[in-house]
Amino acid sequence: MSHLVTLIPGDGIGPEVSAATRRVLDATGVQIEWVVEEAGAHLLEREGTVLPDRVLEQIRRSRVAIKGPITTPVGSGFRSANVALRHELDLFAAVRPSRSLPGVPTRHPGVDLVVIRENTEDLYRGIEFERGSPEAGALRAELLRLAGREVREDSGFTVKPISVTGARRIVRFAFEFARSNDRKQVTLGHKANIMRFSDGLFLSIGQEEAAAHRDVGFEEMQIDQLSMRLTREPEMFDVLLLPNLYGDILSDLCAGLVGGLGLAAGANLGWEYAVFEPVHGSAPDIEGRGLANPVAMILSGAMLLRHLGEHAAAEAVEGAVDRVLDAGDVRTPDLGGTSTTEEVADALARAMSPPGSG
Repeated sequence: MSHLVTLIPGDGIGPEVSAATRRVLDATGVQIEWVVEEAGAHLLEREGTVLPDRVLEQIRRSRVAIKGPITTPVGSGFRSANVALRHELDLFAAVRPSRSLPGVPTRHPGVDLVVIRENTEDLYRGIEFERGSPEAGALRAELLRLAGREVREDSGFTVKPISVTGARRIVRFAFEFARSNDRKQVTLGHKANIMRFSDGLFLSIGQEEAAAHRDVGFEEMQIDQLSMRLTREPEMFDVLLLPNLYGDILSDLCAGLVGGLGLAAGANLGWEYAVFEPVHGSAPDIEGRGLANPVAMILSGAMLLRHLGEHAAAEAVEGAVDRVLDAGDVRTPDLGGTSTTEEVADALARAMSPPGSG
């Protein structure tokens, strides 16, 4: 059986780690029909957009995609292509695993947790009003009328919507993920004591759904306490369920616990479409130098294979990563080595066990 997959190389180091990922996934023997589509800041001058409509159309055809990092041009006024992809395709759930890997020295060798991040609401919804704009002035006046609160005239605004609909589907997703992946506990992070009607709503939906999913453990924790505990005892956590902004921040923290963003895989999932990507950025400072660590995107590729039902191939990729890192001979500079991106891909392809052999 052949799988149609859209590949978006992205910007900066994106094309390098994308080529490495394609090499390793092809080495599994799984038949993949790759369709390459371009998106990113490098298209801005030529096409006037970072995310052409044809990219969205192709993902809708293939239903699954894997992408390298995409740069958001600073000060350009253009919306992040990553955020736009999530909204246009309704990829409401970000799944970001963090696992201690063999041969990678960390202070916390027993980490094996997954961040489930709500992807389409909260402060990333894109509802903003610039300081000094007529809209900001109108909002100031309306807040004074509705809440009796005076906001400084030189304020900018970002609105934080969290809906019952959005919260319920991500909470249910987290519990179902825990069930299907043999995870025992969901920890919901929030700041409901301060943001009662946004974070408070998220928490209340979590508590409601926990009552309907009693086979999975549930706890709630304020986000500041959760952040502190993650740095002290991350091995105590299993599944973290977080609103958008907290999920973005804490998933990077969790990546740091296991060796850095070069090892951090991710997926953006909806009911219809799935886009897999490394958590790290485009790192333009090392673009074209062969220094980029491709492991994060390769592990994202393993998540893609599992999504396609190719479980043995996914395990083969993850096993190859474990063996190569444990041997320690082939590592990129971020892990203390001198190997190139291509050399890591070569080593992983050689280490691949045939699917089903183990």
